[in-house]
Amino acid sequence: MPAGAPWQKARRDVSRPSDRWEMTRLAVEGVGYFRADDREVRRDGWTYTIDTLDEFADDEVVLIMGADAAAGLTTWHRANEVMARAGVAVMPRQGGNRAAVEATGASIVWLDLPELAISGTDLRARTRAGLSIRFLVPEPVLAYVVDHDLYVVES
Repeated sequence: MPAGAPWQKARRDVSRPSDRWEMTRLAVEGVGYFRADDREVRRDGWTYTIDTLDEFADDEVVLIMGADAAAGLTTWHRANEVMARAGVAVMPRQGGNRAAVEATGASIVWLDLPELAISGTDLRARTRAGLSIRFLVPEPVLAYVVDHDLYVVES
């Protein structure tokens, strides 16, 4: 579920919500245990996780994120409510601070995955530098990035 208007990135150049949605949809297409959800990109105004969690009523929700994002959970809007309402599944990241993630007080489950030294920031930087992101993203996402000239620096 991509954020519509991520308030913590207000001063940063981010992809259009429609592009983030389409890449998310393409990334999980055909993966039976994931479902893309566009509710945040359809919402007006800043996107807050707590508002989304409220829409799930009594459903059990687990947020999946990298260790870098998880370490910053306490800075989120209404962070204590978010952490009380949802579990957090964390992907280890090279250079990630496990102690900082554990210190958030969230209900953390560490995913048993290899640590990948790749992030969205890295992918955008590679694309801007004219380097390939093939094999780093699903083929349909790569095709979308190329077809829509995403992250290309205009001359």
